[in-house]
Amino acid sequence: MKTKSESFNEASKIKWEYPAPGIKRQIMGYDGQIMLVKVLFEKGAVGEPHEHYHSQSTYIVSGVFEVLIGKEKKILKGGDGYSIKPDEWHGAVCLEEGILIDVFSPMRADFLED
Repeated sequence: MKTKSESFNEASKIKWEYPAPGIKRQIMGYDGQIMLVKVLFEKGAVGEPHEHYHSQSTYIVSGVFEVLIGKEKKILKGGDGYSIKPDEWHGAVCLEEGILIDVFSPMRADFLED
C-alpha cells in the first residue's frame, strides 16, 4: 500500500470507487496524517451509520443531507459542514443530490486496500 499520494491530483485521472449504492468517491490526496476525499451522493443514497477511530471534518459542497452524529440529526446543505470525533457514531442520508468533501486524520488506510 502506498503511504502518500502524488503532489498533484487531477480529478480526471483519479479512479472512482463505489462504496455503496448511489455513492461514489475519489481520493484526492493523502499521507499518513491526513486524507481528502470527494464523495458524490445520488438523491436517496445512504451513508450507513458507522464509527471509526479517525477524526473527520466534512464540507458540504452541494446538495441537502440529513446528518446523524451521535444521537442528534440535523439537515445541512451546500456551504455547511460538520465534525466527527474519533469513535463517534455517524451517518448521512442524501435528500438532494450533492457532493461532500471529507477530511480524515489520520488517513483512512482501509480506503486504500484492494
